[in-house]
This record gives sequence, structure tokens and C-alpha cells, in this order.
Amino acid sequence: MANTTHKETFPVEKVRRYLEPGPIVLVSSAWQDERNVMTMGWHTVMAFSPSLLGCVIASGNHSHDLVRRSGECIINLPTTQLTDTVIGIGNTSGASVDKFEHFGLTAEPAEQVSAPRIRECHAHFECRLIDDSLVDRYDFFIWEVVAAQVAPTPVHPPTLHYTGDGVFMVAGEMIDRRHQFLPQML
Repeated sequence: MANTTHKETFPVEKVRRYLEPGPIVLVSSAWQDERNVMTMGWHTVMAFSPSLLGCVIASGNHSHDLVRRSGECIINLPTTQLTDTVIGIGNTSGASVDKFEHFGLTAEPAEQVSAPRIRECHAHFECRLIDDSLVDRYDFFIWEVVAAQVAPTPVHPPTLHYTGDGVFMVAGEMIDRRHQFLPQML
């Protein structure tokens, strides 16, 4: 086992480098005749059944108003093939440009919500707002996934994980320890 006893003081504002919970996603939204896509690096699974996800969409973000009004969004999972697009979307305001057109993304109709899916992404999780009690205070939205579509291959796609300061990690080697779990845990 590695010797990890020596630690150094670390800036608390950078702990996200170690704690970001999941892959970068693209959140698509729509309200009336307007649509948008935003890059999101922070989201969390809150429950399995029903499938609940939580995320922060800052009130200054153009998507905030769209998702608040519609009560819907799609969390699209890009792979590393879309790295430059993901960064570009995150650095562009949807208030001044149609990001679907600007970045050459294909908007597809969803099954359960009015927001568009992004064809180029590996997976789509259609969401409805189930709890907005923390939105006014923390910009924290709680979504129920009402439909999901996932490409069958690869089973574990290469995804981006943001560590801050313009640096990303890529999902790495898979480690299979299923044999150590009790059958009821699977």
C-alpha cells in the first residue's frame, strides 16, 4: 500500500480538484421558442428509485431562467470527442448565440420533456424538476429522471472530469470487484 502519511496544506477553494463527483455534462433546456446548452461540472445522484439528481445552475447563467420556467432539462453525457465543444459551450453565453447552431450540435426531440437531446452525446437523461425549495437560496435544483437513452457501446465511454483551472481528467481504467459484493447489493 502507498505511504500517504505526509500531507501538505492545500487551498480550500481548490478542493474541487479532488471532490468533483462525476463527468462533465451538457445540460440542454428550452422555454417557448428559446433553447440553450450549458456545460456543467457539478451534479450528484440523490436517490436511485425514483432516480433523483441534484445540481447547481447559477442564477446568472442563461439556462437558469429556462429550466426554472419550464421545469425540465436534459442532462447529456458527452465523451472526450467533444472536449473542445464542451469548453466552447462553457465559455459562451446562450443569451447572445444559439449554441446548437454555433457548435454544430444536432438537436433531437426528447421522449418526455420539451428540451432537445444532443445527438452527438453518448447518453441523455430527461429530467423534470421535482423539488425547487433550494433554488432561491442556493440555485440547487432537484430533478427526477423520467426517461434515459444510452448508446450500447462503449459500455464505459471516455468521459471528462473537471479538476479546475482548465484541467480535465479522463475516466480511466475499469476495476471490477463485483465478486466482493453480496448478491443483494448488485
